[in-house]
Amino acid sequence: MNKPLSQGDIRKYNYRLWKILIGAMVLFALFIVSIGFGLFGELPSFRDIEHPKSNQASEIVTDDGRVLGTYFVQNRSNVTYPEISPNVINALIATEDIRFRKHSGIDFKRTFTIILYNLIGKKQGGSTITQQLALNLFSDEGRQKNMIKRTLQKFKEWVIAVKLERNYTKEEIIVMYLNTVDFGNQAYGIKSAARVYYNTTPDKLTVSQAATLIGILKGITRYSPTRNPERSLARRNTIMGLMVKAELLTEQEFNTEKEKPLGLRFNAATVNEGIAPYFRAVLKSDIRRIFDERSITKPDGTPYDLDRDGLRIITTINYDMQVYAEEAQKEYMKILQASFLKSWKGRNPFKGKELQIEQGVKRSDRYKALILEGKSEEEIKTDFNTPTKLTIFSWKGNIDTVMKPIDSVRYYKMLLRNAMMAMDPQTGYVKAWVGGINYEHFKYDQVKMGTRQVGSTAKPFTYAVAVENGYSPCFTVLNEPVSIDVPGGEPWVPRSSGTVPGYLTLQKGLALSQNYIVAYLMKQVGPTAVATLAKKMGITSDVPPYPSIALGSFDASVYDMVGAYSAFANKGVWTKPTYILRIEDKNGVLLHSEKPIPVPAMNEEVAYIMTRMLRGVVTSGTGWRLAGKYGVKAPIGGKTGTTQNNSDGWFMGISPQLVAGVWTGCEDRAFHFTSTAQGDGATTALPIFAGFMKRVYANPKLKISQADFEPPKNGVSIVYDCNQYQQQQDQSTELDEKLGF
Repeated sequence: MNKPLSQGDIRKYNYRLWKILIGAMVLFALFIVSIGFGLFGELPSFRDIEHPKSNQASEIVTDDGRVLGTYFVQNRSNVTYPEISPNVINALIATEDIRFRKHSGIDFKRTFTIILYNLIGKKQGGSTITQQLALNLFSDEGRQKNMIKRTLQKFKEWVIAVKLERNYTKEEIIVMYLNTVDFGNQAYGIKSAARVYYNTTPDKLTVSQAATLIGILKGITRYSPTRNPERSLARRNTIMGLMVKAELLTEQEFNTEKEKPLGLRFNAATVNEGIAPYFRAVLKSDIRRIFDERSITKPDGTPYDLDRDGLRIITTINYDMQVYAEEAQKEYMKILQASFLKSWKGRNPFKGKELQIEQGVKRSDRYKALILEGKSEEEIKTDFNTPTKLTIFSWKGNIDTVMKPIDSVRYYKMLLRNAMMAMDPQTGYVKAWVGGINYEHFKYDQVKMGTRQVGSTAKPFTYAVAVENGYSPCFTVLNEPVSIDVPGGEPWVPRSSGTVPGYLTLQKGLALSQNYIVAYLMKQVGPTAVATLAKKMGITSDVPPYPSIALGSFDASVYDMVGAYSAFANKGVWTKPTYILRIEDKNGVLLHSEKPIPVPAMNEEVAYIMTRMLRGVVTSGTGWRLAGKYGVKAPIGGKTGTTQNNSDGWFMGISPQLVAGVWTGCEDRAFHFTSTAQGDGATTALPIFAGFMKRVYANPKLKISQADFEPPKNGVSIVYDCNQYQQQQDQSTELDEKLGF
């Protein structure tokens, strides 16, 4: 028989047990302290805890405060506690850490409960929100898979969590957490998630929306509302059930909310997608240049990183107008592209254009990549003539196909391009910017970076100089060929098609875009005066003082042309088109601001006369379709433009509060419409302007007036009413006869 333990033995064993327990506790405490001192790997310093680092996306903001897009490595934008809906806070606490407001970083009660659950095979996470924040902020490698490494990592989280709790309030911790977590689909942080999944802001998230987003945190793929909507819906309802259990949601609210669909308004967070991609690309380049030129750096002297430093760029772009411009382009370019291809049916558009195709090959990304691989010209030629899998752009969507790369070059040569910009002529603020037809496939911006021949849209420059020299719009000219001497060269004689015979007023000459009439005026005022005015109106490209500039022989950008026409609409004052209002750092500190400086280009009277003449283009000239076909009946002035061989189609439109320009043409001028009837500016560009303006006028929130241009307060000395002008001419003739002249 076993001898029973004596009281002494029991005391001895208890003493040993307590020694072991106390020793283990001391060892554990020393272990935790050693972790705190960094003996098992570096921990964040006090400064790091005070100023945790995270890649934060820079936001591009429209004039009405909406986010146009972001620059990011991780699409993260931070918010403050008041900017987060209580629904999000409640869903997070009910799901992740019900005792969040009670513990000091480590919930020991929950930790030991979770250990027991895991021992019996029910795996559950035991990290508090503060511990998860510690992992998010200070663990570059993420959650460890190895059991030993993960255990050590967990203890490090404990230490950091306690430090976080000592340095931040509960509200600050939950905000930091929601600003750092990954919601999938390139959405880091609750602000980005709200925008990406619901196109809203965190303060407006409903109960069901908040529960859906918090549900993603359990598994960004498994519970993704875009990839696995059924699982996401079930997880959402589970979270709302937990909110009921935590008394953060009533049973009645739960029964109502659980019946709702996910209701996503998904907006992918990529550089290529979203609105205004061309504008965002130009803006990014400009900001880098501005920071470099003005030596704008962070307090520590290092340069700002637009993709990581969370800057806020407030622009002049109007969100709705940008959407309308892109919609108008997409709506009409589908139709125009079909018409363009039909015009070449039965003909070979590539005949005699081998050089252009070769240039297209050498400009392609594929050619450049093959050169970098060290391929010879012969090998590259073989590659371009070997069928391969390609994704090509079409107005019906991207097409995955098998074709020869050389054929894709030909395909894209026959693809019409288009660009548009709109601005407020009074402030110079750019309101819409469409730099091309598809940024994913064609990244070259055609608003500011590219220039094209402007054609007849240049004619108003010559007319304006003539008006400044006293010519009335009612002055009549015989519409016949004109010869202008050119120093050191052959006389310049313009060609003309669609010539209207007989005498025409200057007003009619501009309205019908008659080449001989504007050539007559050029002969009277001289090319130097016209080139000088064009420069004063903001044309930055070369405008040589040759007579041919009357017909728009020079190249200019849409950006410059819209800026120039704004001077007509703004009483003769040119204001440089501006699209940056200010740039702030992530703390709201102003880094850079811009304010347009008005520059007088012509006197107010001349500008007003030009608005009357440009109105005539729309009411009784080449721009008649704006009102007659498309129903835009507001007092708008405009000018169509068509270059040689119908390579470029333009329309410039002006109103007192909005000026816009549209250009359409192929990438290469050698490819163009086969007839002017199909390829003039009135057909290729004007309809997009019309589609844009109809949408703008239909939105009362934009407050774009349909009033006419205001005449000068001091009146107009130049007669532009042709009935009155004719009476004056008749009276003058009678007087001459009486005096015997």
